[in-house]
Amino acid sequence: MIIHQNTVISDDVRDKFFVCNLEKCKGACCVEGDLGAPLEGEELVILEQNYDVIKPYLSDAGKKAIDEQGLYVMDFEGDYSTPTIGNRECAFATYDDNLMLKCGIEQAYLDGKIDWQKPISCHLYPIRISKYDGFEALNYDRWSICSAACSFGEDLGVRVYQFLKEPLIRKYGESWYSSLEQLMEEENPTKV
Repeated sequence: MIIHQNTVISDDVRDKFFVCNLEKCKGACCVEGDLGAPLEGEELVILEQNYDVIKPYLSDAGKKAIDEQGLYVMDFEGDYSTPTIGNRECAFATYDDNLMLKCGIEQAYLDGKIDWQKPISCHLYPIRISKYDGFEALNYDRWSICSAACSFGEDLGVRVYQFLKEPLIRKYGESWYSSLEQLMEEENPTKV
């Protein structure tokens, strides 16, 4: 484990390779799993404030799921996540002409309609964060649906923390990420 400021980071975040390969997986992380996308407390308010702008980007099935379940649901542990369509894809996900899943929230963001890109849990994937008193644990989530991303990352020589530079900065700040980069290079400068 790597200890960095208020975080404890799995060695896999430094050692494993990863670059999303949507051409191969078609956005399977938006449809596979037990729940929708995990949401942080402040994201519930953001969803409420921006839903009218996001709504036109959603499928009819997504809008119906939100009408029935609400903008977010609480799981058995008291955590929040996005609702799903028939216990499958996220209600905010939409299929494009190539049957690739895209995020309706992110589409609204890319069109300049909102200033929130998407839930941080989605942006940080394949890192999952567990919160504890006084620190957060960042773990690499291994999932077979991402095998193409692992091999693509290895081909390009891009490690998990490098691929996730933008969302890590979004979550923890530029200074945190800069010192993380230094720490990662010092901890394991030549390991492949």
